[in-house]
Amino acid sequence: MADDPYSVLGVARTASDEDIRQAFRKLAKQLHPDVNPSDASAGERFRRASAAYEILGDPTKRQAYDRGEIDAAGEPRRAYQHAGGPRGGGPEFGFGDIFSDLFNQPGARGPGAGFSLRGQDMRYTLDVDFLEAVLGTRKRVTMPEGGQLDLNVPEGVIDGQVLRLKGKGSPGIRGGEPGDALVEIRVRPHPRFKRDGDDILADVPISIDEAVLGGKIEVETVTGRVSLTLPKGTGSGRAFRMKGKGARNTATGAYGDQIVTVRIVLPETIDDSLAYFLTEWRKKHAYDPGRT
Repeated sequence: MADDPYSVLGVARTASDEDIRQAFRKLAKQLHPDVNPSDASAGERFRRASAAYEILGDPTKRQAYDRGEIDAAGEPRRAYQHAGGPRGGGPEFGFGDIFSDLFNQPGARGPGAGFSLRGQDMRYTLDVDFLEAVLGTRKRVTMPEGGQLDLNVPEGVIDGQVLRLKGKGSPGIRGGEPGDALVEIRVRPHPRFKRDGDDILADVPISIDEAVLGGKIEVETVTGRVSLTLPKGTGSGRAFRMKGKGARNTATGAYGDQIVTVRIVLPETIDDSLAYFLTEWRKKHAYDPGRT
């Protein structure tokens, strides 16, 4: 014996035609077999909901059911086999209208005819080296199911940034468009460089004579070695800005700078000549380095 169609759709007997249509629309979207291919219970509930809407979605059948002329399966009851007549009122909504509205498929007919859904987006992570992220690279991503994606990692990509590959996700259902592949970038740290926004930070060691006398030194940047001029008396911790030597901003295309901070490194052994020189120098030129 079929269940009461009002109970199956979860609506009151006084529900409007639109209320009934919306109730079935919601259940159809949740329970359709193409959405739940391995869930037998969902398929059975979809069948029952479809049968209920077959009665209540047709104004004539709904009126006949309300008068007791037909049962929940749509079969005539004996006492009312010759009864009938159209039920006046609102517009008639069929299955084709429901599924056409649900899945944007014009002209659909019958339960699920023309039904399609967009495929799911698939999420992946990709580890790249610091310089690969700054300079850009091309990588091959191996997916869990064994397939592979060729991915262009843009110049200047940042840690945690998600790259979208259109149409590389799960296939659509019944002709629906495929989903996208969403690849989250994870940038490995670098032993000498750090990133601050679009700027690249680097500490550079200098000798005591370079600090005192100044001169040109070679500094490593993300694109190669360049020359940096140190003025006489360069103190440890002094920062130098190298314009345009930073990372590219993927949104604006502008480049940041490289900030070079020098650190004075003393020789491993202080020989007698250096010790004597500094001793004599201190007698005449002692100064406060800023401790007071």
